Amino acid sequence: MSCRAQNIRIVRKSKIYRHQVAADSALSFLELKDAVPGVLLDLHYATPANFTGKRLYRQGEHTFLRRAPARALARVQAALQAEGLGLKVWDAYRPHAATRLMWELVRDERYVANPKKGSGHNRGLAVDLTLVDSRGQELDLGTRFDNFTDTAHSNFKELPPDVLANRKKLRTAMEAAGFTVLATEWWHFYWPNDRNYDVMDLDFRVLLKEYRKSK
Repeated sequence: MSCRAQNIRIVRKSKIYRHQVAADSALSFLELKDAVPGVLLDLHYATPANFTGKRLYRQGEHTFLRRAPARALARVQAALQAEGLGLKVWDAYRPHAATRLMWELVRDERYVANPKKGSGHNRGLAVDLTLVDSRGQELDLGTRFDNFTDTAHSNFKELPPDVLANRKKLRTAMEAAGFTVLATEWWHFYWPNDRNYDVMDLDFRVLLKEYRKSK
């Protein structure tokens, strides 16, 4: 089943997703640990350790992006690995149901997507991430994930030189691959919605099943 909320379509049935992918393979989701070798996952919304204090989805071992951004992220990871660095993903695909829960707590579109519009995460086009060293330790980028202060803004400059250098490293690598950084969150990067991707409300287990069937 799918339904429309204002000008968006929300896909809630795997059958519709399969039909879309059959018509356009670019709409398919890829599992990131498979598509991006060496990427680390620390999915905060799969645990209560996030700003909501609630688990927003149940799957903590897998996450997804649409085909084009997933492959672009693999290029970023490969380029960083050549420098002894890598990526840790905090969030990627997020079901629309999770966005609805977040909006109930923070009704501020600078930081949380309005569910009436849907988000890049809901469309499988956005990823929240940071840099890690060769041991998997996070580099200092000035704030933690989901920091709702000016310090987290991507163009904030009142930071130590090493932090600014780390932010520039991440942003340069992501932008070179085709992503755009969100103004209010240095960790949030999004891919163009050039195919008018629908908002998705499929469970992670459903997407994982569909992904494995497609391999």
